[in-house]
Formats: sequence, C-alpha cells, structure tokens
Amino acid sequence: MPPQSTNWQQSLKAFLHPRVVTMFFYGFSAGIPLLLIFSSLSLWLREAGVERSTVTYFSWAALAYSFKFLWAPLIDRLPIPALTRWLGRRRAWLLVAQLTVAASIFSISLVDPSEPGALNLMAFAVVMLGFTAATQDIVIDAYRIESAGVELQALMSSSYIAGYRIGMLSSGAGSLVLASWLGSTSDAYSYPAWQTTYALMALTMLVGAITTLIIREPDNPRPSAHQYTSGQYLKFLAIFVAGITAFVTVYVLTADSAGTLRQTLTEIVENSALSGLVVESLRLALAIAIVAALIKALSLTPLYNKQLVRESYLDPVKDFFQRYGSRLALLLLVFVGFYRISDIVLGVISNVFFEDIGFTKNEIAGVVKTFGLFMTIAGGFLGGLLAMRHGVIRVLYLGAFLTVATNLLFLWLAYAGHDIRILYAVISADNLTAGLASAAFVAFLSQLTNVSFTAVQYAIFSSLMTLLPKTIGGYSGSMVDNLGYPGFFLFASLMGVPVLGLIYLIQRHEAFRH
Repeated sequence: MPPQSTNWQQSLKAFLHPRVVTMFFYGFSAGIPLLLIFSSLSLWLREAGVERSTVTYFSWAALAYSFKFLWAPLIDRLPIPALTRWLGRRRAWLLVAQLTVAASIFSISLVDPSEPGALNLMAFAVVMLGFTAATQDIVIDAYRIESAGVELQALMSSSYIAGYRIGMLSSGAGSLVLASWLGSTSDAYSYPAWQTTYALMALTMLVGAITTLIIREPDNPRPSAHQYTSGQYLKFLAIFVAGITAFVTVYVLTADSAGTLRQTLTEIVENSALSGLVVESLRLALAIAIVAALIKALSLTPLYNKQLVRESYLDPVKDFFQRYGSRLALLLLVFVGFYRISDIVLGVISNVFFEDIGFTKNEIAGVVKTFGLFMTIAGGFLGGLLAMRHGVIRVLYLGAFLTVATNLLFLWLAYAGHDIRILYAVISADNLTAGLASAAFVAFLSQLTNVSFTAVQYAIFSSLMTLLPKTIGGYSGSMVDNLGYPGFFLFASLMGVPVLGLIYLIQRHEAFRH
C-alpha cells in the first residue's frame, strides 16, 4: 500500500540522519568500558592466578554506574573552564569523559596483577574506569534527549543500542581473541599479551572523541530558571568532592577491621559468603551515614546553595513522588532495583564458569560474545514488537518468567561440562531472553520518566537498576566456593521469582492497567 511504502522509505532515510548516525558511534564508545571491567578483566585476573572470590570483587568497580545519579546534576550544570566556551556544555564533558576513559583503560594495562601488591593499583585504575565510563553515559543520555525531537528518539535509541553492542563485542570477544592470539591462555599466562590488549582497547575510545569534535552542540531546551556564578558551581563541586573523599576514607580506614571481623564471623557461621555480605553491608551503611552527616554539616556553611541543590537533586525526586504517590512510587523503585537481579548476578561469574568447565577463550568469544550478541539483538527486536502489540506489562511478565527459566539451564551446562552444543543452546535461550526483557524494561522506564527531568530521573532509574544486583554479584565467587556452580545457579534463578509478584502489584494500579 502506498502510504505504508512511504513510511518505510521515510524510516530508512531517517536512519541516515546525522543525529542518528552520531548515536551509533556514541553507543560504540559507551559499550567499550563495561566488559573491560567485568568479563574480560575477570579472565585476565583468573589467568594471572588471582583467587575467584577476589576476581568477582572487582565487578564492584562498575557500581559507579549505579551511583551516577549522585553526580549527574553536577555534570549537567558545572561548566569546564575554557573547554565549555569552545565546545559547549555537552561536548566539553563528552570529550573529557572519553579521554579519561581511555586514560583509565591504559592505566589498567600498565599493571601486572600477578605481581605482589599490584591488585591495589589495578583496583584504583578499574574504579576510575567505572567512574569515567558512567560519566560518559550521563552526558550521552543528555545529548540524545536534547539533540533531536521526539520523532527521532526511537531511531536514535536503536542506533545507540546497535553501536553499544558492537562496542561490547569489541571489548568482550575482541579482547579475548586478541589476548589469546598474543599468547595468554589459562595454562600459560602472559602479561604482555593482556597489556597490549588493554592498550589497544584504550585507542578505540578515539572513535567517540573524534565524533565529539565533529558534531555540533545541541540546543538546551530546558534552561535553568536561575543563573549561577562559577564560584557557586565550584562550591557545589567542593561539597561533592568532600562527600566522595569521606566515603573512600571510611573504606580505607576500615579495611583491616573489616578483614578481621569477616574472618571472625566466618568462623562463627562457617559461611564466608554470608560473613562477607554482612561485613561489607555494614561498611557501606557506615560510609553512607558519615557522608550524610558531613553533607548535613556542610549545609550550614556558605558552600551550600539551597536553591542550586533543590533544583539539582530534590525537584526531580519530588516530581516522581507527586505523579505516582508515595506508595506506588516506592513500589516502582523496588521493582526497578530487582527486575534485572537474577540476570546480572549470574552474569558476573559466567565467563569464569565457562573457562572452569573447559571452554577456551576462542570458544567463549565465538559462542558467548559473538553468537550471543546477535541473539540479544534479536531478543530486543522481539521484545519491542511484543510490547507494541500486547503492552509493556505483559512482556515484563514474560521476561521475568523466562529469565528464571533460562538461568536454570546453566544447571544443565554445569552437569554436562564441556559440550559446545549445549553451550549454544543455553546462550541462545539466555541472550534471547535478556534482549526481550531489556527491551520491555527500557520501554517501562521511559514511561516513568518526566521529560522535564529526563537526565536526572533516567540516571536514578538506571543507577537503581544495577545497584543491588552488582553488589550481590561481587560475592558470586564466594557463593560458588560455598555452594558450587549448580547451587549458585539455582540460587541466582530463584532470586528472580519475587519480581513476578512485584509486577502483579504494579499492574493493579490504574496507571498501569493497559
């Protein structure tokens, strides 16, 4: 039919729009860092002889993605001297973020984790990578929202996701193949191979940096009602830096005490995973309490600008609770925090599991990373199509149920061992489900977001989405040590069951009965 043909032609032509093409390259840039913190780094550390429980602790560096809402308002408002005047607000922060991501990746390449005391240096570089990569995500989200109208947002998101997956393929499968080709294996560890691999990964960030220098600065559709001086912004920054410093200081000062307490508690309960979870939860609670007390004290000083803080942090949260009411808003936040828990916790240690049961890096790269990538993309398209035809809530139900079911398939692989056919089957089901569930979940988060506070509210949702799963995922190595792989996979699957009840409670409210 002619009208439909015209729509298809217009859609295909829109994919070549400069803003849509830009998001593909930004997606690639954003997809590079994540697996260099997770799976690729896990295999490097494992080959270097680092204990499995220590390997998974490194995944906590990605918690920066879960706390990015804390500095999202700062990135949104704080100008960079000289650079902001030259490039504009968004491009200036994009360039800084991309160059510091590259520097962080290169810093990791300079550390051999097999050397005594090297893990502390590597941990610092990995944390910096998590922080700078999360900052890049904040600015890319803001750029996407401000650079085009509503009619292009869906295409820009699709382009971004495609680039993101290719970036993850490059840093996931690409780094594994490269390290293996350069001579590092589970039986013969080679630091120069991993050093070269990470150095080359740092160079790939030039794709994003060059893109930033080519594009133009987007307009700001929602300028602040109040104008602030550079001095006020610097005071705002000083409060943030003081809070981060206090948080890190608490962790440094309590490190020895935490180790002693963990050992004592392990002797009492005879469960190192449980004792580690309790001790680290107490450290986190103590750090948050001290930071809160510090911010409260600073609020009584000239550093604290009530109007700036209210606009930056309070107004977006107030808007969300006003639109949905306190009870429903809290229920929605709990759901956002739990929906991906089963999938993410299992994913932290999946590559270590594959190698432990005998799969080579090339097999992992070919099946899990490359083939799995296409299954995830297919699942994403399927999830989007089903959400359009049957509604987001129904697909959320389907995604939650299938996540529990497909995670149980890892039990099959654990008992079967090195069987490439079973690996293909498990990865097909798992990645197809992950793509489907993610597509529905992103659509749901988009419904929750107010366009007047898109950047900050989306940062809050995306941070909350990964906070609890990544925290628990850091203990996955200890859980495997205590439960074994079959017990861990059963536990990870069962964590997804309560999500079905949360969806039911949300669906009962009038706002989501469709």
